[in-house]
Amino acid sequence: MIWMSSKPLVVSLGLYALFALTPMAAHAQATSRTCSGQAGETPGPACLVAHQALGALPPTPLYWNIYAFTDVQTAERAKPPHGAIVQAFGKVWLFDVGAKGGQIVRGDHLADVGPLPIEATQGDFSAEYLKSTFAPGMTAPVHVHSGPEAFYAISGGSCLETPDDVQVARGAGHSLMVRRGPPMLLMAIGHEPRQGFALILHAEGSPPTTLTSAWTPKGLCPRE
Repeated sequence: MIWMSSKPLVVSLGLYALFALTPMAAHAQATSRTCSGQAGETPGPACLVAHQALGALPPTPLYWNIYAFTDVQTAERAKPPHGAIVQAFGKVWLFDVGAKGGQIVRGDHLADVGPLPIEATQGDFSAEYLKSTFAPGMTAPVHVHSGPEAFYAISGGSCLETPDDVQVARGAGHSLMVRRGPPMLLMAIGHEPRQGFALILHAEGSPPTTLTSAWTPKGLCPRE
């Protein structure tokens, strides 16, 4: 991570999302940058833990299914065709996009986040799974996604501001969602680091994340 004392660095090609901790700003990451070392588990830019091609989506309500396992081998045996196994935050996780309350066995079923706000299911889709740690007050600058995004937090509090509304959630296991399109700003609130995952569901060929300056947040997230 590169720290700057002036304006946030804007990177071309729409590949990067900048994460800022006032009054400093942190150089960000492309969602195609895979995690290594402690990336994503200490305060700073998020990183990609898995990319999973899903193909065509069924025209039924879909959820982000989240499981925890005791070891990778057990998770591998339980993994559905489009599932993704992630080792992060001291656990083995299994992520899938499917119906609510999946029938995966041997795992600890933690959450079904959804239904995901999918506006159209034509074409092939991919899932981008990221992990991140935000220090209290840390924010992401304004950006948009080409598909819905969902968040699942392990700790801390989250505030998500868009032109439509502001969402606030706190505590282990909370989740938030945002539909494709509106500019958004995510902020860690409370007094402890916010650790968790994000899912960006997008059509193949569309960039998952793009910075935008077309909207200025109103500062509706609580500062504690």
